[in-house]
Amino acid sequence: MYSFMGVGLFCAGVGNILLIVSTATDYWIQYRQSSSYMHQGLWRYCMPGKCFPHNDSIAHLDATRALMLLSLLACFIGIIIGIMAFIHYSSFDRFDKTFAAGILFFISFFLVFLAMAVYTGVKINYYGKHYGNWRFSWSYIIGWLSVVLTFFSGIFYICAYRAHECPRSANSY
Repeated sequence: MYSFMGVGLFCAGVGNILLIVSTATDYWIQYRQSSSYMHQGLWRYCMPGKCFPHNDSIAHLDATRALMLLSLLACFIGIIIGIMAFIHYSSFDRFDKTFAAGILFFISFFLVFLAMAVYTGVKINYYGKHYGNWRFSWSYIIGWLSVVLTFFSGIFYICAYRAHECPRSANSY
């Protein structure tokens, strides 16, 4: 049980750090326009030598930002509850912290997956038609890595819950 929780907590911690880095950085997309490369993130876009904030309220960026921030919050709360489950903090006896942490990690997974899917769909549709030389960059890739890590942290915590909930007895037959 503790090995599942330890690996799950490690995955969640790394996933949360990657979520923070991905959300905060400006290298989601890079594209070439008139002999220079530009890049953009969720909060601003950058031309050679200068960056500008996204002033317009663009629906897919607003949705991606909100979903990424909610995913960060769910993962962070899941980590706190996961640590409390790991060290047997017993302020809530009837509250199964292992199961709650697993559910929060799955919520975080779902939110970041939805954010990445919205961003991907809109950008492929728009940039595929308007720009010939563009690509997703490292911030975007880190976002997808956080999808995988938050999913596996949820899996490990649910496995730990199941291992603790269903102890196998020798007299089960």
